[in-house]
Amino acid sequence: MRNLIRSFCAATLLALPFSVSADLSDVPSGEYTLDSTHGYITFTYSHLGFSNPRLGFNRFDTKLQLDSSNPENSTVEVTIDASSIDSRVAEFNEHLTGSDFFNTTEYPTITFKSTQVEAADENTFEVTGDLTILGKTKPVTLTTTINKAANHPMRDLPTVGVSASAKLLRSEWGLGAYVPAVSDEVELSIEVELLSQ
Repeated sequence: MRNLIRSFCAATLLALPFSVSADLSDVPSGEYTLDSTHGYITFTYSHLGFSNPRLGFNRFDTKLQLDSSNPENSTVEVTIDASSIDSRVAEFNEHLTGSDFFNTTEYPTITFKSTQVEAADENTFEVTGDLTILGKTKPVTLTTTINKAANHPMRDLPTVGVSASAKLLRSEWGLGAYVPAVSDEVELSIEVELLSQ
């Protein structure tokens, strides 16, 4: 019976229309928030030239105020629980949340608030905003792609799927420990699905 149910679910999903559409006119304007089961913020850097570790944050919120007719008028805010950083190594996590790096006791959150959205091409936008880490605020531009904007086939809610990336110098936010042995440049990657509220 269990295998029969699995087969039925798989067949149902395959039958659903998963065509890619990034036309924002397919979804209404308004507030969109993170589907926490489909949200990822990760970053990578060079460790002594031997490897490029990928770390991430397990807990964060994203709020998009979407203007689907004029996307350049949209705004986005992200709040990250800095203590949720995850290297997959418990001892290293403790080091990262300590005073050498994120000092989460004194600075529990990391925030990003957009200040400008500019269209780059049909589905891509340059989203510039203020990134605050360790109490220091500096501008960052995220290259942001709208992967799909449509009604979610299982949640029955307007949904926007977004990929974003940027390159940062961690030392600009007071996170320069062990540079240059550990690279100053960090590559940031964001994958989120945002649901209409």
